[in-house]
Amino acid sequence: MRSFEEVRREAVRVAAGVSFDFPFEAALRGDDISFICEVKRASPSKGIIAENFPYVEIARDYAAAGAAAISVLTEPFWFKGSDNYLREIADTVKTPLLRKDFTVDSYMIYEAKILGASAVLLICSILDKATLSEYLEIAHEVGLSALVETHDEHEVEMALSAGARVIGVNNRCLKTFEVDITLSERLKKLVPPDVIFVSESGLSRAEDIEKLREIGADAALIGESIMRSDNKKAAIEALRGRTL
Repeated sequence: MRSFEEVRREAVRVAAGVSFDFPFEAALRGDDISFICEVKRASPSKGIIAENFPYVEIARDYAAAGAAAISVLTEPFWFKGSDNYLREIADTVKTPLLRKDFTVDSYMIYEAKILGASAVLLICSILDKATLSEYLEIAHEVGLSALVETHDEHEVEMALSAGARVIGVNNRCLKTFEVDITLSERLKKLVPPDVIFVSESGLSRAEDIEKLREIGADAALIGESIMRSDNKKAAIEALRGRTL
């Protein structure tokens, strides 16, 4: 494992060679609701989701189906991920990538930049406001966007006051794993129009996506429902309310 200073220097060097256009944010501002599609082998609540896991092929399918962004899990224990998944996908597709691990150290932000991510995940429930603000600043300094995840009104307020430009509402309670999709509808009212709004978890039907359209959500993060599908393009089109 490389030292913090080595990783920080490399991330700064990588950032110096690219324009700061924040492609993750740009991709989520489409005419219709945007999809962030997840490359995920397993989860704490569901166990193994995909025994067969051709992660690069999955990412290619998502890109071909018009996913605005792709979420990649690299955490090895609970999600059975690997840094190599993100690195190889970044080398294969041009779609912006979210490293969707629970960011608990600034090292992980710099590392995400080196691996090829366009965005990192910051979760309000595991960070205090000062740390959230610090991590947002670090991410933006190296050209990364941050999806700031919230679960209630207090956390939305915390995210906004810290300067979040992309706010997600996780419809799944991290303590009980229960899903309440109406949470996105309630919390969307607190998010200004200039802040990108993402609904996460439990979205498996076209009716769910239509409800998000109605409330003005910018994007939906789709995980298990398409990971379990043999035809990912058809599954994405079905969620959009279309058929192939």
